[in-house]
Amino acid sequence: MASDGVAVLLVFQLLLLCYLSYSLPLCTNSRAPLTIQTPLTFCAYNGTSCCSSSEDSQLQKQFQSMNVSGPSCASMLKSVLCARCDPFSAELFTTESSPRTVPVLCNSTISANSTQSKSAAIDFCAEVWDTCQNVSVLNSPFAPSLQGRAGVPVNSSVSKLTDLWQSKTVFCEAFGGSSVDGAVCFDGDRVTLNKTEPPSPPNGMCLEKIGNGSYLSMAAHPDGSDRAFFGSQQGKIWLANIPEEGSVGTLGFDESDPFVDLTDEVHFDTTFGMMGIAFHPNFARNGRFFASYNCDKVESPQCSGRCSCNSDVNCDPSKLTPDNGAQPCRYHSVVSEFTTNGTATQTSLKTSASPSEVRRIFTMGLPFTGHHGGQILFGPADGYLYFMMGDGGSIGDPYNFSQNKKSLLGKIMRLDIDNIPSDKEINDLSLWGNYSIPKDNPSFDDKELRPEIWTLGMRNPWRSSFDSERPSYFLCADVGQEKYEEVDLITKGGNYGWPVYEGNSLYRAPVGNTSISSLNFISPVLVYSHSDVNKNEGSASITGGYFYRSLTDPCMNGRYIYADLYANYMWAADESPENSGKFTSNLITFGCARDSPIQCSSVAGSPLPSLGYIYSFGEDNRKDIYILASTGVYRIVRQVDAITNAPRKTQLLLGVQVPALPLPLPLLLVTT
Repeated sequence: MASDGVAVLLVFQLLLLCYLSYSLPLCTNSRAPLTIQTPLTFCAYNGTSCCSSSEDSQLQKQFQSMNVSGPSCASMLKSVLCARCDPFSAELFTTESSPRTVPVLCNSTISANSTQSKSAAIDFCAEVWDTCQNVSVLNSPFAPSLQGRAGVPVNSSVSKLTDLWQSKTVFCEAFGGSSVDGAVCFDGDRVTLNKTEPPSPPNGMCLEKIGNGSYLSMAAHPDGSDRAFFGSQQGKIWLANIPEEGSVGTLGFDESDPFVDLTDEVHFDTTFGMMGIAFHPNFARNGRFFASYNCDKVESPQCSGRCSCNSDVNCDPSKLTPDNGAQPCRYHSVVSEFTTNGTATQTSLKTSASPSEVRRIFTMGLPFTGHHGGQILFGPADGYLYFMMGDGGSIGDPYNFSQNKKSLLGKIMRLDIDNIPSDKEINDLSLWGNYSIPKDNPSFDDKELRPEIWTLGMRNPWRSSFDSERPSYFLCADVGQEKYEEVDLITKGGNYGWPVYEGNSLYRAPVGNTSISSLNFISPVLVYSHSDVNKNEGSASITGGYFYRSLTDPCMNGRYIYADLYANYMWAADESPENSGKFTSNLITFGCARDSPIQCSSVAGSPLPSLGYIYSFGEDNRKDIYILASTGVYRIVRQVDAITNAPRKTQLLLGVQVPALPLPLPLLLVTT
C-alpha cells in the first residue's frame, strides 16, 4: 500500500508540472486559447487569443461606455481591458481575492527575475496612476468593492482614481503584483514566457465519468449544439445533452425513450450488432441519418444480399467450413438510411425518428462470423460516406480477400449516398446497393479496383477519424492477428499490407508470383506489440481515437489519442514535424477526477480506474474527447487547475500500470 501511495503522489506531482513548470497559455476559464481565423478588431490579437470576436466586441462596448476623457489614459485603459484576451490571461488575472476585472499590474516590487520578456521591474501600476489619476471615467474598473476586493466596477457617475483611492501606494497595493520570483503581471504589453510548450510526452490525462451506459458509437449533433447521439451494439440510438465540464452533470436523456430503436432489424451477438452510426452533414435540414449493422437472414427475410464469397473473387461458398455453427453468408453487413420523425417544425429540434428503413444503401453477406468492421462516417471535406470493412474473418485471411481488388472485404469504401443510381447503373457496375461512385475514387486510375474501394489491405478497421483541424488527415486503427496492432494514415488508393504484413512485420508471402515490392505497401504510422501490453496471447486489440483539438487540456493539444480494448493502456502520439506522417507514441497515465459527476471505481488491487473495455472514442462539437467503455462514458477534462485554484485542483490522478486482469468476455470481440 505504501508503494502505491508513493506512485500516486509521484504521478500527481508530475502532472502539476504540466502547468507550473511549462507555463502553458491558459485563459481565465482554465481552457486553452482559441485559434482565431482573423485578427480581433478592437484588441488586435491574432493567431491565438482568449477572446472570440464576440467577446472582443463586448470589450469594445465596455470601453466606449467608460467615456474616458483623456487620450493617454484611454489608450492605457484599453490595453488593460484587452489583457483579458491575452493567451496567458489566467496568470494575469490570478489572485487569492477574486473576481477581478483587471489584471495584476506590474509594480516596482516585482522581481527583476520574472520570466516575462519585458523587465518586470517596470512600475506599470504607477504609470496607470500617474496617467489616469485625474481623468474622468464612467463605471471605472478600478473601483473598490464593498468586500475590499480590487477591480469590481460600480454603476456610478463620473469618477477619478483620486476619488476612489487615497494614494498611489494604496492603489498599487490593491492592483499591483506579487514580489515572488516568476510571478506574471501586466506591464502594458502582451505576455511572453520562456517555456510555452507542454512536456512531451504529457504527464497524464484526467477523466470524468458522465454516464453509466455502454455504447459503441457517438456522433455530435450536426447542428453544432451541445448534444450528441449514442448508439448501442444492440441497436438503440439516444440523443443526449452533454453537460458542461465542472457542472457535476451527467448525460441528459431518458434511457427508456431512445431517439430510435432498431433492435428489430439488428442481429445482436458477441461479434454482431449495430457497428456504426452517421448523421448527414445537412441533417439539421434534411433529417437523414444512417446505421451500419448486421442482420441474420434466418431470422429476417429482408436480410438478403449477395455473398462476398463468389466467383468474382475466386471463392466458392459451398466449400467454406461453417464458422461457429453458421453457414457462410448467413449474416450480412448492412448500411441503411433512416429519417427523423416527430412534430418539431425544425429538423434539428426533433427528438425521435422512425425505425422504418427509408433506403437500403448496402447489403453484403459475410463468409465468416468475425472481422467485419462496420464503422461509417462522413468525410468533412467531401461529404461522402466512408465505410470500414474487415477481411471477413478466419485466421490469416485464407482467401486473400484484403488484397483482392474485386472483393470489398478488408477495404475502406467511399460512397456517394446523395446521388441515387438508376437500376441500369446498379446492374452495370454490380453495385451492392443504392449508392453512386464518386468520380474521383481510385478506380478512375486503377481499372482493376472495384469502384467502391478507397483503400485496401485492412484486417479489421476499428475506429477511424478525421482530424478536425486538417480534414484531409484520416487515421484508421487496424486490429492485428497475432503480434501487432497498428494505426494507418489513410490515403487515396493506399494498400496497407494485410495479410502480407502485420504491422511492420512480414506475415506471409503474397499470393501467386506477385512480388512484395510491386504492391507498394504503406507502412503504419503507429505500431505496438501484444507483448507490450499483455503476455497472454490474443489479449490485445487496438481502439482508434482522435487528434485532441479541444480547448480543455492544453497539454494534450494536437496529439492523437488511442487505446487498447483491454483498457489498461492508452497512448498519446505526437507528429513531428507537422504533416510529416512521422509519429512518436508514449503511454499516458490516466485517472478520474475526485469531483467526477459519477464516481469511478478502481481496478481490484490497484488505484487504476476500472474502465472495463474501451470500445470506442467520441468527439463532441466542442472537440472534447470521450471514451466509450463497457463501464460507462468518460470525458477527458483539464488536468489540474493550478492557476485558479478551482475545486478540480483536488482531483486524484493515477497512472499505476497493473498486469492484465481476468475480465469477462466483452460484448464486442474485435481481436483474433
